[in-house]
Amino acid sequence: MEEKSALRRFTDKLYGGIDLTWLKVILFAVGTAVITAVFLIVPIFKDTSFMRIGETLEAWVLFAVIIIANCKKPLESALKTFVFFLISQPMIYLLQVPFSWQGWGLFQYYKYWFILTLCTFPAAFIGWYIKKKNWLSLLILSPMLVLLALICEDASRHLIHEFPHLLITVIFCIAQVLIYLYTFTDKLSQKLIGVLVPVITAAVVLLFPKTVDFTVSEFLPDEAVLTENAVVSVEDTDIAEITISNTGEDSSVLIHAHAYGTTSFTIKDGDDEFKYSIHIYEDDLGSSKVDITAG
Repeated sequence: MEEKSALRRFTDKLYGGIDLTWLKVILFAVGTAVITAVFLIVPIFKDTSFMRIGETLEAWVLFAVIIIANCKKPLESALKTFVFFLISQPMIYLLQVPFSWQGWGLFQYYKYWFILTLCTFPAAFIGWYIKKKNWLSLLILSPMLVLLALICEDASRHLIHEFPHLLITVIFCIAQVLIYLYTFTDKLSQKLIGVLVPVITAAVVLLFPKTVDFTVSEFLPDEAVLTENAVVSVEDTDIAEITISNTGEDSSVLIHAHAYGTTSFTIKDGDDEFKYSIHIYEDDLGSSKVDITAG
């Protein structure tokens, strides 16, 4: 008998060799929630690949596939994946509450993750069949490959302009694509077609980039109280133009977004100066989002 390679032994163990009891699923959910909250709270992780675990889906795809691949039946896969997300996602927000200026208001963002949590039940039920390692498995795997390609393409744009920013995200997404094709396909033709799925996805996105052009009003995160004398200066106006929207107790800014990316802006109001970072991005449902942080 031919001895298995170290990589094959690793993938066989990770994707099918774990006795995934309900207790382990719950502990896995709690552990990933704690780690995610740490990455979102601790300043050193700000605007890094690690912080993205709380913003984008690449890590959660990995966690879901691990659970799916270690279940014995489709229904078990659906139930355990659903419970994993049902515990982990609200817990991430709960752990952030004491450290966020929004407090319990953070839970307004949970709606998006709750919708995804509901979707995990049918997705994990169908996803269990990737274990069959046939052409149907590749078809089921393809949406995950497309999603990882889109996340990788977005991170690559940042990497090109701000190297090595998000390098870990790019490597992580590519590694997942290759590992899934290595693990869940048997034939060389399946692997080659599987590689083409993310490559074609990235090529289409590059050929037909999405136009960014929207305007939104946002409150300042540090609740700064501005006067009529306040003036805004933006580091990169190709990403966004920003003006004062409201002054006084409801001070806010009007953001005219032109591109996805991160830049900074400063508000000078007499002797006072306020510095902010603004991140304009597309979430995994295709909606444009704006995050403003102080400092």
